Amino acid sequence: MNDNPELSASELRRLRFRNIPLRVVLPNLVTLLALCMGLTAIRYAIEEDFVKAVTAIMAAAVLDGLDGRLARAIKGTSRFGAELDSLADFVDFAVAPGLLLYLWSLHEIKGLGWFAVLAFAIAGALRLARFNVMIEDPSKPAWHAEFFVGMPAPAGAVTVLLPLYLHFSALELPASKALTPFYIAYVLAIAFLMASRIPHFSGKRIGRIPRDLVIPVLFGVGVTALLLAIYPMEVLAVVSVAFLAAIPVSVKRYNALAKAEGEKGEVEGAEG
Repeated sequence: MNDNPELSASELRRLRFRNIPLRVVLPNLVTLLALCMGLTAIRYAIEEDFVKAVTAIMAAAVLDGLDGRLARAIKGTSRFGAELDSLADFVDFAVAPGLLLYLWSLHEIKGLGWFAVLAFAIAGALRLARFNVMIEDPSKPAWHAEFFVGMPAPAGAVTVLLPLYLHFSALELPASKALTPFYIAYVLAIAFLMASRIPHFSGKRIGRIPRDLVIPVLFGVGVTALLLAIYPMEVLAVVSVAFLAAIPVSVKRYNALAKAEGEKGEVEGAEG
């Protein structure tokens, strides 16, 4: 039945099956590839191949960072892509890391271990939902773009695996039942950081590199890539510790900007 008598059958068919630009499809393909990496990480965890599982989660994190930037670069952003990205992030960064840790060590204390996995997954879901709501808030100041509210889901997935990095690194941290309570406490702490409103540096303002810093930056990236290839677990452990150590700095910076904005508002109010 033609609901709109002004349109012919052929025109209605054209609207229903209209072509979608390739620039809109490409970012979604990257998102689906990231989702496949998260599901593959779960598979490797079930097979107790934890090193490959970690590699799959890191690949998902890299792809997650690429899909949004690719969409903005080629102007292929869409509401569908944003929703798909959130669903993929939930599997990749809220479900897969928790299951990996549970199958590695947290299962030694089944009740508390599974509780920590559930808490981490819930915190990841809440974090992603809050991000989707706050990104549409037009009233927030421009400097808020420098920060995430709560630990981002990809960062939470990377840092929560710190005990596993240390286990497979040169330190060889044991996966014993005696240490499982400490692992559970650590997972709950990361879940709290994700669900909290503690500010974290976003890194989204990092854009063009000054000309005189191009060579040092390229050198640093190359050295980091080599170290990651040779000592992957050690590098990931250092990155996780560095990210956690940066939290007090980001809180201090956020409070300073908020205070400056408040003082500016008081001055403008007095002048008015």
